[in-house]
Amino acid sequence: MTKLADHLSIGQVSERSGVPHTALRFYEDRGLISSERSAGNQRRYPRSILRRIAFIRAAQRVGLSLEEISAALATLPKDHAPTKADWARLSKSWQEELDARIDALQRLRDRLTGCVGCGCLSLRVCGLYNQDDQMARFGPGARLLKPVSEGGA
Repeated sequence: MTKLADHLSIGQVSERSGVPHTALRFYEDRGLISSERSAGNQRRYPRSILRRIAFIRAAQRVGLSLEEISAALATLPKDHAPTKADWARLSKSWQEELDARIDALQRLRDRLTGCVGCGCLSLRVCGLYNQDDQMARFGPGARLLKPVSEGGA
């Protein structure tokens, strides 16, 4: 049986994870993953990085911000793959937040027929979030919407 390499090139990580090279470099710039440099100055990733990348992608799919993901990853071991207990602890810590998001989306879905769909949510009378235009005092724009993070892979 062939022994697997301890470290992978950026191309190998990209192929195995399905994540483009550019996203891997972005994750590294943001401190979500790390690599070592070879004698030829090429990135080399520990094999355990594949689990961290899978975790990042799954967390992004459920709507977690890169800041939330970074904070979670900071609690995990960097020198080896996280254990089942590590994953269980993290997923439990997000349960309340995800439940709140699901509830908010369900309420939005149920009330959406009364919305004109413009996205500003600062109508004179908005039954979704801004009844009686209370947010007007904070200026124009969608004050109650969470800003979309810039960059993001």
